[in-house]
Amino acid sequence: MIERAAGRLSVHSAMVTDNARALFESGCALMVAGEQVFDLSAVDEADSSAVAVMLGWLRHAPTVGAQVRFAGIPAGVLSLAELYGTAELLPQA
Repeated sequence: MIERAAGRLSVHSAMVTDNARALFESGCALMVAGEQVFDLSAVDEADSSAVAVMLGWLRHAPTVGAQVRFAGIPAGVLSLAELYGTAELLPQA
């Protein structure tokens, strides 16, 4: 689902409602202090829950001393974030 590779947390699954909680928990468990880049370039399917998961990771990050950024955000997810007025809350790497 998420693996640490080349200094990034690479997401290798759909970011949809059915697995949103598992993705959130997996991402939180893998976070360590310092910059954490979630690479979403391998995400093959996403819905609005992707935005919620990403915001959840951002909210969790300070509890472990991390700063989260995102790379490879799918266009559809960015479009949803813009629609919801949250795009500026998703720092990109």
